[in-house]
Amino acid sequence: MQNTPTTTLGYALFATRWLQAPLYFGLVAAQGVYVYKFFKELWTLILMCVSGHATETYVMLAVLKLVDVVMIANLLIMVIVGGYETFVSRIGLQGHRDQPEWLSHVNSNVLKVKLATAIVGISSVHLLQMFVDVHHTSHHALMWGTVIHMAFIASAAILAYMSGPMAAQSDRGHADRGHADREPAGHPQVTRPQPGQETPAATLPRPRQPEPVSLSEPDADAEARIRAAGFPARKLLEDFDQQHPRGFDRETVARLGKADFVAARRNVLLVGPTGTGKTHLAIALGVRACQAGHRVLFATAAEWAARLSDARAAGRLDAELAALDEHPLLIVDEIGYTPFDAATAGLFFQLVAHRYERGSLIVTSDRPLGRWDEVFGTSAPAMVDRLAHHAEAVRLEGDSYRTRRATAVWTD
Repeated sequence: MQNTPTTTLGYALFATRWLQAPLYFGLVAAQGVYVYKFFKELWTLILMCVSGHATETYVMLAVLKLVDVVMIANLLIMVIVGGYETFVSRIGLQGHRDQPEWLSHVNSNVLKVKLATAIVGISSVHLLQMFVDVHHTSHHALMWGTVIHMAFIASAAILAYMSGPMAAQSDRGHADRGHADREPAGHPQVTRPQPGQETPAATLPRPRQPEPVSLSEPDADAEARIRAAGFPARKLLEDFDQQHPRGFDRETVARLGKADFVAARRNVLLVGPTGTGKTHLAIALGVRACQAGHRVLFATAAEWAARLSDARAAGRLDAELAALDEHPLLIVDEIGYTPFDAATAGLFFQLVAHRYERGSLIVTSDRPLGRWDEVFGTSAPAMVDRLAHHAEAVRLEGDSYRTRRATAVWTD
């Protein structure tokens, strides 16, 4: 247990981060200076072109100057927004329609790589200016300009190479403590019963056993896709107890069973109280999609959060989202049982925004979309807007199937 003086000193030292706040406001003022410089250079270029005194080389150099100013301004924005977000205080822009993609997973390592890349770009523009105006540039300046540029490239490459392992190592302890019971991020299969797992079928599910794939069978590929999807159990639409829910749209479920929504890149929302059959229907629709030739990936909301958090910590969130494009259908089960912090909510927004009109999602939740702010906070409106735009919604009403079965056992 930490003693009070040590704790107080730690909080005091941490509070000194606010001393950096005026520095970022100073960089905002520097942004204004570069805006003035940009329009001054642009006005000079226009006057020279109108007067007919602008040569092709002059125009090229002037445009490169404008590009240089813009790139430095972009560098300032990354330092201001990313640095303030990482080192001073959370800005809290998750879910904003103008939020930069990199801000959703910003950390010191990612910020360093972004800055190094920006510096390489600025150096490239400067070197290009020297080669364009080669007749007025000494060989000595060209040589050292090239050497310095190559040094920037080498340092950026080394920093990018090291940032991934450094981020993974620094966050491994937190990941191990926070997700000690979860499967590895790359394998979201569930091999044990999950809290809130819904199984309103005629019989209780049996553990999923590996089955040999025979390539001579016509449905061997479909079976392989079903096993690779990571379903916790095999559920079929034919096994769904349609007499249990007090109400649900049977025609919509039957139409979704054709799996046409996957090819149309539409989403499916299954909403209802615990135990009404949302997970069963989600798995059954996923099985139908596999049989229709689509690759599917199933995981609970908590497992998706863990997977995306690991990818962000390793600096490969973009690559992870791109890799998921290989699966036309993703299933996110049990949204609503656990609220997420702002950072995790931002990750879910990134997933939904990336899949928008690009791939299908099946989502199960115990609460309607209008109450998703209880789970995702300020990210909810933008997420719901994209998720519901091209979606089929099925509302299930009734009591828990599992509770009913347990009550029947006790009364018999």
